[in-house]
Amino acid sequence: MKLKKTAILILLSAFVVKSNAQDVKFPVFSAEAHRGGRGLMPENTILAMLNAMKIEGITTLEMDTHISKDGKVVVTHDDYLSPAFMLTPEGKDIPVTDAKKYPIFGMNYDEIKQFDLGTKYYDLFPQQKKEKTYLPLLADLIDAVQRDIKTNKRKQFFYNIETKCSESGDGITNPKPEEFVKLLMDVIIKKKVTDFVVIQSFDKRTIQIIHEKYPKMKTSFLVANKKTYEENIADLGYKPFILSPVWQMVNEEFVKKAHADGVKIIPWTANTLADIQKLKTLNVDGIISDYPDILVQAK
Repeated sequence: MKLKKTAILILLSAFVVKSNAQDVKFPVFSAEAHRGGRGLMPENTILAMLNAMKIEGITTLEMDTHISKDGKVVVTHDDYLSPAFMLTPEGKDIPVTDAKKYPIFGMNYDEIKQFDLGTKYYDLFPQQKKEKTYLPLLADLIDAVQRDIKTNKRKQFFYNIETKCSESGDGITNPKPEEFVKLLMDVIIKKKVTDFVVIQSFDKRTIQIIHEKYPKMKTSFLVANKKTYEENIADLGYKPFILSPVWQMVNEEFVKKAHADGVKIIPWTANTLADIQKLKTLNVDGIISDYPDILVQAK
């Protein structure tokens, strides 16, 4: 009898877990904090993500990933440590002449982590809060976000994760796409967040591999060109969950054609209230913005 009760409890537990996963649906409107909301906090940092989560109405944390020399998935946008907003471990400026001195793919993560991201004034984002921090591992960022969700009883946030790679960068600034995808997916699967992740890229190779090897994963094709909706889909070779164009590409016809195909349109990176409101009138499915506080103000 005890064995029978135990079996029933196990089955019920499995059902509850499965039901909870099914209950977390992709947002009707995905309000995305670009690089965690770099208009407010140092970009692609745990600090930025946790700050964005406090803004009522934000649903999705957008971020970029690179691979380090020792095969770690690092959350950062640039191929090289940027002189614009980073300092050396000693707190000194990186000279512009050294703009390509520190490649992410050419450094072990322990070395990368020593550089200061967050205290240097960044003129592109003068409102950005200054606080010393570092480039995090994707695994550590996910841990911090999921812990914050549990501790503060927040809704589940989605992760929009970009693979920063290109064919011209293979073996120079990034590994081959197959290796990139494996390293990235190993982290996502280990952290048990696959239901809450979108993988996006300008490099169609990575999302084509994901579409083939991990067909249940949501993918997004990033584009900035003069092609039509149909031409971009033909270029990719399949219909992704999301087509993510630079916001200036979006018009009513573009959105209607995507929706007729069951494809969502989430443009990037709209930063003014006027531009965000204009996009919302076109019935887009979300917006990526450096200013999550402005994004949620738009009606």
